Amino acid sequence: MAPSTTADAPFGRMLTAMVTPFLPDGGVDYDGAARLATHLVEEQRHDGLVVNGTTGESPTTSDTEKERLLRAVVEAVGDRAVIVAGAGTNHTEHSLQLARQAEAAGAHGLLVVTPYYNKPPQEGLVRHFTAVADATGLPNMLYDIPGRAGVPIQGDTLRRLAEHPRIVAVKDAKADLFESSQVMAGTDLAFYSGDDLLNLAWLSVGAAGFVSVVGHVVGADLHEMIDAYRAGDVARALAIHRRLLPVVGAIMTRTQGAIAVKAALNLLGLPGGGAVRAPLVEAPPEFAARLREDLMMGGVKVPESSIPEVDR
Repeated sequence: MAPSTTADAPFGRMLTAMVTPFLPDGGVDYDGAARLATHLVEEQRHDGLVVNGTTGESPTTSDTEKERLLRAVVEAVGDRAVIVAGAGTNHTEHSLQLARQAEAAGAHGLLVVTPYYNKPPQEGLVRHFTAVADATGLPNMLYDIPGRAGVPIQGDTLRRLAEHPRIVAVKDAKADLFESSQVMAGTDLAFYSGDDLLNLAWLSVGAAGFVSVVGHVVGADLHEMIDAYRAGDVARALAIHRRLLPVVGAIMTRTQGAIAVKAALNLLGLPGGGAVRAPLVEAPPEFAARLREDLMMGGVKVPESSIPEVDR
């Protein structure tokens, strides 16, 4: 396991689901991914990165691309950050293949999303997640996101899965803080906020940390929020939360996260911006102009040279 982990935060505390940079010809920009990963770890205080997640446009990347991307990130920052590989699909056998591939590529852990579209019953979820956890020696973080998957991982299901020695955490985008509090109280599962709108709320009920999207541009601020809250300085954590509201709203509430984050990275002149793959589409100039203003309101320093044409 890479540094920056503890028993109650097995993947670290501040993680971001990293975008996948693409070249003008549509190929994956592996060098750009390594540069972005380095920036996030060195400049944005990331304890870990999720590679090949939804924000990384994993539905549109091939298994070969996923492996090369993971190896590039592991080589760049794997000695300084926890690298978690997205390995979940709605096909159990394919998920097992991706899990084994990720382990061979040097990942420190797996993010396994609820099987989507086919809406399996809870017993099917137990069998699916157990099979993936059995496939490697890596710790697993379950990803509970019923808005995309169509079904939640119910509390009783999580309690059953918590008995598996390699199922150690949950990335929660279900937003049921009460049920999750009950699960945390009755198991050793570490919960991570998977919804940037609720990051501070998650800390208040015992979350280990965040798997963020806005962490691409305000990761250091989010790490400071975690540190302040854990040190008992709730007022400081609240002040950071309120200052970042324009940034979170701009990136998380107006379009798909990958689109908004790539637009933000473009504005900041950072690696990782640029094209998205169909069926996603690039942010229009009007979106980028408003995004620029919201980033600045949140304290993000945006270069003057990045002003979109609509502003001029």
